[in-house]
Amino acid sequence: MENILDKAYEYLITYGMSVVAAVLIFVIGKLVARLVSKIIENLLIKAKVEKTLASFVKHISYFGLLIFVVIAALSKIGIQTTSFIALIGAAGLAVGLALQGSLSNFAAGVMLIMFKPFKVGDFVETGGVMGAVQEIQIFNTILTTPDNKKVIIPNSKVTGDNIANYTILGKRRVDLVFGISYGDDIQTAKRALEGVVQSNENILKDPEPTIAVSELANSSVNIVCRPWVKPENYWGVYFDVTEKGKIALEKSGITIPFPQQDIHMFEENNNNK
Repeated sequence: MENILDKAYEYLITYGMSVVAAVLIFVIGKLVARLVSKIIENLLIKAKVEKTLASFVKHISYFGLLIFVVIAALSKIGIQTTSFIALIGAAGLAVGLALQGSLSNFAAGVMLIMFKPFKVGDFVETGGVMGAVQEIQIFNTILTTPDNKKVIIPNSKVTGDNIANYTILGKRRVDLVFGISYGDDIQTAKRALEGVVQSNENILKDPEPTIAVSELANSSVNIVCRPWVKPENYWGVYFDVTEKGKIALEKSGITIPFPQQDIHMFEENNNNK
């Protein structure tokens, strides 16, 4: 009995210290991992990174550090961790292959948040869709189209396509074309359109609007009217100038041509003698 107690005491001294050390490694390591992940989150927030991304990176870094802490604790009590590390690596590879589409969208979302080709509220065209940016998420970008449809685009498709940002430069050009007849006076038509442009308070003075002949078409002389506006006023100015431009041209005696065909019929008289 005394021998058994001696053996138990020996094992307790030998392995008990290792167990205590392993517990201390785990507890202290867990606190350090939590502290480091919190510091990483604060640094990202100070760098003006989106809170969603900062929180995600915080949790990823915490669990990554926690895995190393667990491995160190197990190694302290004599457990071989080589196979354990290999198992984690294999599991990570399997998860990565299974979620490669999601990981691609995540990586693209990080790029969008870091490089900021657009922000919430910008009017953009990307992924074959045109609309206002409602939200930039980790995996998707959400747009609202002009006809009030909500479109969810995977981030990998956004970064893999052209991105046209209509808002970021602060000005947009409205491109309109008015056709007049060849017999009408060009200067009269231009003055009528200039009056419409000058009367619209949403049209910018700088750059100056362009009103000029752009084409001698088959049945009309085409005059372009290109005022500059703030992005939020684009459609209002577009519709207003289109309507008032037609009215002003007609008041000035300008004829707006439209496609038409003249059919001439001839009657042939056959006199049989």
